[in-house]
Amino acid sequence: MAETLTKPLTGLWNFDPAHTSISFTVKHLMAAKVRGSFKSFSGTIQQGEEAESTSAGVTIEAASIDTGAEDRDNHLRSGDFLEVESYPQITFQTTSIAGTGRQFEVVGDLTIKEVTKPVTLSMTYGGIMSDPWGNEKAIFSGETRINREEFGLTWNQALEAGGWLVGKDIDIELEVQAAKA
Repeated sequence: MAETLTKPLTGLWNFDPAHTSISFTVKHLMAAKVRGSFKSFSGTIQQGEEAESTSAGVTIEAASIDTGAEDRDNHLRSGDFLEVESYPQITFQTTSIAGTGRQFEVVGDLTIKEVTKPVTLSMTYGGIMSDPWGNEKAIFSGETRINREEFGLTWNQALEAGGWLVGKDIDIELEVQAAKA
């Protein structure tokens, strides 16, 4: 069970990519869900004495998108969506963190294809755990929803029966284990 901390452990924490996931879900054909993730990313948390003095940043390699379908992934990497050759990275940098206990609101700037918009993540702090080798890991879970069209990801296809092939909203989920630097 995760240890309850009354005071966070200050300092720099690095995302452990082997135990961290950045995934998403989007509607397809108006009802079905397509799930995917990014396989290559890095992230840091600079933990302050309080939530307000903490910051975090994430850099995602856009070409590492993986939905389990090579043709779809190649389309998502193309100019119709992420245009990874021109915009190889997606970034997030916090602007504020507020909350107490285990629940936090993390606000930051998300940049996709050089379009930056504020995004709010609902984060849950899972505590500090030690792995079998004695390494301390800070554990976090988070989620948010963005409108992909606000970031210039506007490609779509009208359906004969009405509606659109790809939904506008993307649900993003984070499962983070961070190790003390």
